[in-house]
Amino acid sequence: MPEIRQLSASEAAALIESDPTIERVDVRTEQEREIAAIAGFRLLDRKYHDQLRLLDRDTPIVFQCHHGIRSQHAAEYFRQQGFTTLYNLHGGIDAWSLVVDPSVPRY
Repeated sequence: MPEIRQLSASEAAALIESDPTIERVDVRTEQEREIAAIAGFRLLDRKYHDQLRLLDRDTPIVFQCHHGIRSQHAAEYFRQQGFTTLYNLHGGIDAWSLVVDPSVPRY
């Protein structure tokens, strides 16, 4: 099975900058997203989940949550669905706020 690559916040920002078409998945709740969000990340609701499942299995996907635990579980789920290029934002949106974009509120 392919590895889920752990990305630091700065590595994730560089990856997104180098490939703006990469799928960016936010696995937090709608309530958390109202508090803070990373631009370009889309909330994993049922509709988006179903759209992702239709993608080519080599599509690169970055997952993020608050601290990186729920996003790791989501990446594991997509790995079991046959996806091969998966990334987890280690430290989640909290690390992103500390390292990449301090305008993103911490909670």
